[in-house]
Amino acid sequence: MNPQRRSQLRRELRGRAGHWRELVAAYGTPLLVLDPYRVAAQYSLLTEHLRGFRLHYAVKALPHPAVLTVLAASGSGFDVATGAEVDLLGRLGVPAARCIYTHPVKKPADIDHAHAAGIRTFVVDNPIEAQKFVGRDPEIEILVRLAFPNPSAKSDLSTKFGTDPTDAELLVKHVLAAGVRFAGFSFHVGSQGSSVTPYRDALRATLELTRHVERTLGVQATTIDVGGGFPVSYRDEMPSIGAVGAVIDQVLGNHHSFRMLAEPGRFVVADCMTLLSSVVGSATRAGRTWHYLDDGLYGSYSNVMTEDVHPPILALSEVDGDDVAMPTLEPVTLAGPTCDSADVVAADYPMPRLAVGDVVVSPTMGAYTSVTASRFNGIAETPIVVSSAR
Repeated sequence: MNPQRRSQLRRELRGRAGHWRELVAAYGTPLLVLDPYRVAAQYSLLTEHLRGFRLHYAVKALPHPAVLTVLAASGSGFDVATGAEVDLLGRLGVPAARCIYTHPVKKPADIDHAHAAGIRTFVVDNPIEAQKFVGRDPEIEILVRLAFPNPSAKSDLSTKFGTDPTDAELLVKHVLAAGVRFAGFSFHVGSQGSSVTPYRDALRATLELTRHVERTLGVQATTIDVGGGFPVSYRDEMPSIGAVGAVIDQVLGNHHSFRMLAEPGRFVVADCMTLLSSVVGSATRAGRTWHYLDDGLYGSYSNVMTEDVHPPILALSEVDGDDVAMPTLEPVTLAGPTCDSADVVAADYPMPRLAVGDVVVSPTMGAYTSVTASRFNGIAETPIVVSSAR
């Protein structure tokens, strides 16, 4: 993490240290602190920059009831991919009409379950999936998912999902033959990309494809879903949502007759959760300092292993007080608690002097952390406490 980013985070987090110390005293560590006000703030920021879009929060990013409840109250729709997510929203009283089912590959029973709940919008990306809708409710609407490779993204989803745009016309024919409604196209340019260019290129290509199928098949696409993947600044600054929105507005121009959808996940919740972890042991190995934390790659830091996403880490002492001077930093290795040599959260990472019992802080830990954690070594999942420093 570069010094400028560290200084920025120290300023942003200052004032919360006392609250976090109280939570550590009450609950111990490791502990994930979820602030629902930050969820609402991020959702509001998206509505400001993705003007005219219908936002469907990707439930898989963080399906905590506090998150889903505040988003439902904010007017959000929801993007679901499994029957369990459908049921979770149902238990919270979210109308299924606010949901879209975006997993491109699913069992017929999954379709039955979602349809029975009231969902009518589904996604397909190959002819076999389109055939699963034969004989179903003609009011079902289908989005054809397109693949736009983006090797620069941390997660290039086009390698697993989406049809090549050159094959899209044939897939639309399969959708029409199934007897359900073709609604339009969806795409996802990958998660955590360092450039807004993929959004521009994918949207341009999709608009051209809508014109093509209208000319050749006589069907009109009414919906375009730009997916999610909007970047979040972890240790380094990433393009802002304002920059993404500006590119989308530029490409759309006068094409605002489309129903525009988006499936934000990470952007909505990454900033809403902070991990508090303690140093449980220290050692010197090959002349380098190692600190062992009570959370790691098999727990809340699972995003390091699954996504190659590296959250920032600071000592709690760095943000304690109104005017804390920048401490002397030295490169250390921060390791997790399991009996596995792969459980290394960060190597050669700058930290101030730490002792056993000291607390370290990782902000931006809301997305794809607790949801991808395991119980390896029998270690309990990190508890989540809903609390705001306000």
